[in-house]
Amino acid sequence: MNTAYWLLAAPLALFYAYAGTLKATRSPDQLRPMMAWVDRVPLPALRALGAVEVLGAIVLVLPPLTGVAPPLALAAAVGLVLLQAGAVAVHLTGGDRRIALNLGLVSTAAVTVWLAVGLR
Repeated sequence: MNTAYWLLAAPLALFYAYAGTLKATRSPDQLRPMMAWVDRVPLPALRALGAVEVLGAIVLVLPPLTGVAPPLALAAAVGLVLLQAGAVAVHLTGGDRRIALNLGLVSTAAVTVWLAVGLR
């Protein structure tokens, strides 16, 4: 179960670390070609979303890796499921039907939640 957790959590953490860093550091003009929804979100909310994604990536990996407070990884995985559920809603309310990536991420995070239960 530990190997399966790492096979999902590591790429998930890399994705969120990258995406969160982009949202936390780039301007909306730079993000617009990749994320059409950035104009519907205030800049402080976009920066906060980026910070939450980076924090989620760190907490998904660091506690199980160090053995200090591994249940936090479960909380991070649940948070990422909720984050992507919100992302699907933002896409759909904006008329954007391209949610395949979001559905893949929510599914991966949900399986990671299940695997993180075994980390305790």
